[in-house]
Amino acid sequence: MTRYTALITGGSKGIGADLAKRLLAQDYNVISMARHAPDWQHDRLEHVEIDLLDADAVAAQAAEVANKYDVTHLVHNAGMIWPNLVEDATPADIAGLSQLHLGSALTLLQACLPAMKSRGFGRVMFNASRAALGAPTRTAYSATKAGMIGMARTWALELAQHGITVNVVAPGPILTDNFWGIIPKDSERETELAKRIPVGRLGTVQDVTNAFLFFCDPANSFVTGQTLFVCGGASIGSLSL
Repeated sequence: MTRYTALITGGSKGIGADLAKRLLAQDYNVISMARHAPDWQHDRLEHVEIDLLDADAVAAQAAEVANKYDVTHLVHNAGMIWPNLVEDATPADIAGLSQLHLGSALTLLQACLPAMKSRGFGRVMFNASRAALGAPTRTAYSATKAGMIGMARTWALELAQHGITVNVVAPGPILTDNFWGIIPKDSERETELAKRIPVGRLGTVQDVTNAFLFFCDPANSFVTGQTLFVCGGASIGSLSL
């Protein structure tokens, strides 16, 4: 039986940690790249401490990981919001989140790609956001999350002939630390937001990892270049946070 190896950015907590645990339960090896070590351990989990805003550090660690492991699944999950109104947004915000959301993904893929092509198999996934469609206070975040979708579609076209699929999960609103950094946990604002979502609740981490597991599955080789919104219907209409 083939043992797959998944590289997950931001795998130490939230969506990334849940996906890591679920893949480990399916006998994967998992490498987490994150600023902080996970507060749990597994004999097939390796943590690589890194700041993905640092392009040089990403390049160095990507090469090291690719030399050590035959990565079959790349999940670019790490992200930051940096919210502000347009009057307060800066080009530096866009540059920083471009490195985090786009540049680091490119570097990691380039490092892992030779092994994927040699194997004739690969799964590449992005954790984007419903905010790619636009959201107040999200100038840099929305721009770079939308960029993920465009980049994934391009990669899907280039890599399909090599047995490599590239897909995007676009969650929101999901109960994570990022969400609670904007909307206080268990607040009236959180309750009211849940009421405005078509399905009548906020999303869970497991809702999102369910989607990633679908794209991870080696059997799902006929789906590529797609964006799956995991948002309770929020992407269908207008939703103000």
